[in-house]
Amino acid sequence: MRWLFALLCLSLSVLANANPQPPQASPAPRVDKILVVKSERKLQLISHGKPFKSYRISLGKVPTGHKEREGDQRTPEGIYWVDWRKTSDNFNLSMHISYPNARDMATARNKGTKPGGMIMIHGTPLDAEYPEWFFNTLDWTNGCIAMTNPDMREVWSLVKDGTLIEIRP
Repeated sequence: MRWLFALLCLSLSVLANANPQPPQASPAPRVDKILVVKSERKLQLISHGKPFKSYRISLGKVPTGHKEREGDQRTPEGIYWVDWRKTSDNFNLSMHISYPNARDMATARNKGTKPGGMIMIHGTPLDAEYPEWFFNTLDWTNGCIAMTNPDMREVWSLVKDGTLIEIRP
């Protein structure tokens, strides 16, 4: 009987000293690719070939067609990379897309134009005259991909420089 009592006491002391850990949130999936579908105004984060997060986006003022030259206000289409990032006084956070690629430069050269550049994924301006929701309902950029500032903060934290971005029509 003593050994049973000793075993019970030992079990209770072990349980009393146990410090159960609360369940931890699983880490965010690693982003392998960004997929932009211009016709759907959607940016998706892809991990292991499957989308895990989707965002509403705005495009250039001329949203249809591939960017061909500087100033055409079109968003490019094709395969690029997120190659660097910066904070922006005008658009909060911004991540640069590696446009123009070699094909874009050759096309522009053959047409005798400049391909343009500085295509970014960025947030929206903080403007007292135009609230943020206003920008999210229309295509307003000069060719960039814009999203709400909370969405941009999330994408900024999940996407690393060097991530592939595919922009489809």
